[in-house]
Amino acid sequence: MRKREQSNRFPLLLRALPGYGLAALAALLCFEVLLFARAGPVPRFFYLLAWWPYIFLADAVIMARTGSSPMSRHIRAFPYLLVWSVSIWLIFELFNFRLSNWHYIHLVSHTPVRWIGYALSFATVLPGLFITSELLASYKLFEASSTHRFTITPRLLVVLQIAGGLMLALPLLCPEYFFPLVWGGFALLLDPVNLRMGAPSLLKDLSLGRPARILRLLAAGLVCGFLWEFWNFWAAAKWIYTVPFVGDIKLFEMPVLGFLGFPPFSLECFVMYVFINVMGGAPVAGFSDIRLEGCGKPAGLATVLILNVLFWLPAFCLVDRLTVLSLD
Repeated sequence: MRKREQSNRFPLLLRALPGYGLAALAALLCFEVLLFARAGPVPRFFYLLAWWPYIFLADAVIMARTGSSPMSRHIRAFPYLLVWSVSIWLIFELFNFRLSNWHYIHLVSHTPVRWIGYALSFATVLPGLFITSELLASYKLFEASSTHRFTITPRLLVVLQIAGGLMLALPLLCPEYFFPLVWGGFALLLDPVNLRMGAPSLLKDLSLGRPARILRLLAAGLVCGFLWEFWNFWAAAKWIYTVPFVGDIKLFEMPVLGFLGFPPFSLECFVMYVFINVMGGAPVAGFSDIRLEGCGKPAGLATVLILNVLFWLPAFCLVDRLTVLSLD
C-alpha cells in the first residue's frame, strides 16, 4: 500500500504544479530534445536554456508542496539576488585568472551577445543553489539532525577569520598546491562577521546543535554541481578543466574529486550573500534560510545594478582575455 501511495505522488505533484512550473518543465524537456538533435542555437546556449527552466520548475515544486515559494514570498528581492549572483561568481573568476583551473571553449564570437550570456549564466548560480536548498527543505530533509552544542568565543571567531584569510591567500601565492582552499575561504572569513551583526550564521547553527541548514546547503551544492557538469558536458559552448594532480579520472568534464568543491562552495555563496544583506546591498531574501531583521533599508536596485555593472564590464574583458580559449 505504501509503495502504491509513493508511486502516485509524482502525478499528483504534476497536477498541483502552477502553470509556470508546467511551462518550465515542458521547456526543459523540449530543450533537451533539441540539444541532442543539435538544432539551431540550442547546443550553443544550452546552459541558459537548461538552468532557467530548472530554477522556475524547482520554485514551482516548492509552491505546490508548501503553498508558497522563494519567488512568491519576496519577489522584490529576486532581482537583487540575480545581480549579486553575477558578481559573486565573478569573484571566483578573478581567482581563476591565477588558478587557471577552468577555461571556456566555443563561445559565441559576437562580444555583446557573449557578455549578455555571461550575465544571464552567472545570474543562475545563487538562485540555483538557494532554491535547491529550499526544495530539500520542503521535503524536511535533515530537519531532525542535531549536533553537540558548544560556546562560541571571541578567540574562535578570530581563528576562523585568520584561517579564512589564509585559505584565500595561499591559492594566490601557490596555486598549484593550494587551489582547493578557495572553495571555503570566504565562508570562514565572513561568517563571523554575520554572527557579530546578528545575521544568519552557520557557526551559530552549529553552536546551537542545529546543522540542518548547513546540511541542506551542502546537499544543494552537490545537486547543483552534478547538474552543472551534466548539462555542461552535452553543450557546444562549455567549460573544461585543467586541474593539477586530479584531472585524469573524470565524471563529465569535471575531475571526480572536483565534485567535493561544490558543497563548500554552496556554503560560501550563502555566507557571502548574507554578508551583502547585512551591508545593505540587498533586501531581505525570500528564502526561509535567509531572514534578516533590523538591517536597515537596502540600497535601490538601480544603484546596486549600476555599481555591479561597473565591476562586471572589466571582469568580462579579463575573462575574454584569460579564460576563454576559443570563439566560434
